[in-house]
Amino acid sequence: MASAFLRNSSLRQICYSFNSRFLSSRFHSLPNKSLQNTPPSTSPYDLLLAFSANSRFLCTNAPNPGVAQSPGSNVNAAVQPGASAQGGSENKNDGGQSSGGSENTQQEGKSIRGGPVSWMSFFLLFCTGVGLVYYYDREKKRHIEGLNKASTAVKQGPSIGKAAIGGPFNLIDHNGKAVTEKDFLGKWNLFYFGFTHCPDICPDELIKLASAIDKIKAKSGLEVVPVFISVDPERDTVEQVREYVKEFHPKLIGLTGSPEEVKKTARAYRVYYMKTEEEGSDYLVDHSIVMYLMDPNMEFVKFFGKNFDDASLADGVIQEIKQHKKVKA
Repeated sequence: MASAFLRNSSLRQICYSFNSRFLSSRFHSLPNKSLQNTPPSTSPYDLLLAFSANSRFLCTNAPNPGVAQSPGSNVNAAVQPGASAQGGSENKNDGGQSSGGSENTQQEGKSIRGGPVSWMSFFLLFCTGVGLVYYYDREKKRHIEGLNKASTAVKQGPSIGKAAIGGPFNLIDHNGKAVTEKDFLGKWNLFYFGFTHCPDICPDELIKLASAIDKIKAKSGLEVVPVFISVDPERDTVEQVREYVKEFHPKLIGLTGSPEEVKKTARAYRVYYMKTEEEGSDYLVDHSIVMYLMDPNMEFVKFFGKNFDDASLADGVIQEIKQHKKVKA
């Protein structure tokens, strides 16, 4: 009987000592707060149950939910000397229920900071993305338009010396009179090569030429003679050319001639033309769309491509004439 009592006393002291050490560390059990104040008179069966519960908690390596751990702390970190075991005892439930106290302790241990992405930062990020997409799309369109203009526009680069454009010719005007290049001496002239059966390009260019002539006269008082030279002598007779030039400007002079003379003149002015889509007497003529500015000596000054409108054509002619006069002076 004495030996049994001694065994119970020894077991009680061992379990109470272990439980006290465990509760003094930072890794104490979740709901078993009542074990912290367990008196020595507790039965050995209760102590064994407490020991078993604490052993299971230690095996899971779960952090104490009642104690807020600092960042970077390890579950297996060493226990600091003199650590208090009363961290969970401060959060008592007013109703006397231990579960409520543990929930309050868990809520107090949570961080109150907001999430890493707020609605304002998300809105700013969205606006930035939309702005980048819009800027990229606009620059892409501008680049494509620049490429299209560069591919269709006639480049006018710096010239060295005089271009070999122009020369003598023998043609017939729209009144049936034989003319040569000498008949245009002493005047500024704008030459355009086309044909009367042209469906759209030639009429548009001649309308632009007639408007530019009037603008030049109104802005500077300069007289410039507009000249139309046919590259389709087989169909463009004197009568056909006469009726054609009347539709655009009263000062417009129309020239035609034999196929040999027309070919010679086109070659002198570096003008390309060729019949296309020929079906009997109905065909089109593919040709250069260029206007040539000739000075009073019938020497080439500058050419103007299709990319010029009537206003820019008039301004360009006025500028070239003024510059030419300064050089001659």
